[in-house]
Amino acid sequence: MKRNSLPVLIAALTLPSKALANDVDLTIEGLTGELQKNANAYLDAIPKSDYSVTLRFQSRLEKSLNEALNAVGYYHAKFQFSVQDDGKKLLVNITPGKPVILKKVDVSITGEAKNDPDFQKLLRQSGLKVGEVLNHGQYESLKSAIRNLALQKGYFKGQFTESRLDVAPSLNEAFIIIHYDSGIRFQFGKTTITGSQINLDRVSSLQPYKQGQPYLASDITQFNQNLSSTDWFSSVLVTPDLTQLDSSRELPMKVELAPEIRNKLETGLGYSTDVGVRGTLKWKKPWLSSDGNSFNSSFSLSNPEQQITLGYRIPMTDVLRNYFLIQYGLKKVDNLDTNSIESNLSFERHWLLDDGWHRTARIRYLIENYDQGTQSAVGHFVLPGFSFTRTRIRGGAMPTWGDGENFTIEYGDPEFFSETRVLRMRGSSSWIRSFGANQRGLFRIDLGANFTQDFDKLSPSLRFFAGGDNSVRGYQYDSISPTDSTGALTGGKYLATSSLEYQHRLYGNWWGAVFYDVGDAFNNNPDFKRGTGFGLRWASPVGPIRLDFAWGLDATPGQKFRIHFSLGPEL
Repeated sequence: MKRNSLPVLIAALTLPSKALANDVDLTIEGLTGELQKNANAYLDAIPKSDYSVTLRFQSRLEKSLNEALNAVGYYHAKFQFSVQDDGKKLLVNITPGKPVILKKVDVSITGEAKNDPDFQKLLRQSGLKVGEVLNHGQYESLKSAIRNLALQKGYFKGQFTESRLDVAPSLNEAFIIIHYDSGIRFQFGKTTITGSQINLDRVSSLQPYKQGQPYLASDITQFNQNLSSTDWFSSVLVTPDLTQLDSSRELPMKVELAPEIRNKLETGLGYSTDVGVRGTLKWKKPWLSSDGNSFNSSFSLSNPEQQITLGYRIPMTDVLRNYFLIQYGLKKVDNLDTNSIESNLSFERHWLLDDGWHRTARIRYLIENYDQGTQSAVGHFVLPGFSFTRTRIRGGAMPTWGDGENFTIEYGDPEFFSETRVLRMRGSSSWIRSFGANQRGLFRIDLGANFTQDFDKLSPSLRFFAGGDNSVRGYQYDSISPTDSTGALTGGKYLATSSLEYQHRLYGNWWGAVFYDVGDAFNNNPDFKRGTGFGLRWASPVGPIRLDFAWGLDATPGQKFRIHFSLGPEL
């Protein structure tokens, strides 16, 4: 070690006391890569208020940096300290020296984990190889990873029979020995469920493992998640009974549950320029009986639309993935040229598929009493149909990646109590993609079609409209539509809209956006309306908030500029 002791001592004795205690700029030279990274990590543990040019601080600094370099295999570092700028700067030049090389690596797994593929993979990826530079972190990480993997896979009696790291700095050599005896791998034993108000066969159906199956901690996590997802319980705890380790290879499982409250209320208040202020009230009964059936209701009020929805859910054997839903909805609409009261009663069968798709088969009975333009009628439709939906996102409130698909088809026929024969199809798809941390792109397409004998007999809710916050911006909500002889909006047979948007992060959770929308609701030939503009996005604590300033390029004079505001997810 070389130290310019005399100049440093003189500087330390002659500098003002303030310079000795703070306002010192510390610079480390001579380190790169992993050495520099590890040195910085050790330096972070020293408060900057402690920085000084005193000999005591230099000794402390040298000790800390030596520990950092030893940890990655360098035991012969030389330090040279230099005080500059009248005591305002301390420069440390480090010569790392030769590294310590691994001369011997003896790592072995015995017991039932000897041929376990996960343990074999762990050893291959450890980074500990003869001829490599010693890294204490890799040694400790491997030991920790072996312990964690053993617990995750049920080797509860595993232990290290020998674990040593010997270093010979004078020879620049290190020797590693890790011998681990896993013992037996335990299996899932009998599951005991306590505190459940739901039939035990329903609860057991959520169990992702069977008795006698090899233990996996991930199955315990999945069981906890499954039970929590039912909304039947206020608390869920699934644990192995580790007091029985000496009794049998099969480890008993304990499931402790507490019932959810019988009634839950939620209120909400939102705003969008499509419907103005919207208030919501939700009343839910998470469980009605020991069968696990549930009831939910929703009341939504805004100026153009008021809606009540009631639902009764009946789970099947696969509780989370398969269920029946009986649903009734009553909706009043008073918007532009449409005034209607819509009543829907539906019987639905739901499947949640392994690939993320949600499949629904339904039959619904629609009664709609309406006035629209020159029409005034009551429409009756019995509409069997099915739908497929899927949403996948990554990245929180403002996803870095995502896609959403929705496809619905319904059929009505006069032979089955419908006003006219109609095949109704609606499909949409949306994509979100990010380019680095500060750029996002969004694309959306929405298509719909009514193939019908007599379009005039279709109720307004079965027709298509475009325009608004989530359609073609720059136009009023549902204002893009064919018209009758009086100029009243009547809705169209077909729908085609699309949107392309680019976003750039401005600061933190604030984003700027530019967009271009195009689309039309039409009967024969489309007359696409275009909208463009810019806006702001904020990933707020309550969800994404969007503010758009949009121009309808094909809107009538005086109505070309609109402000759109909405709260809610992009997919």
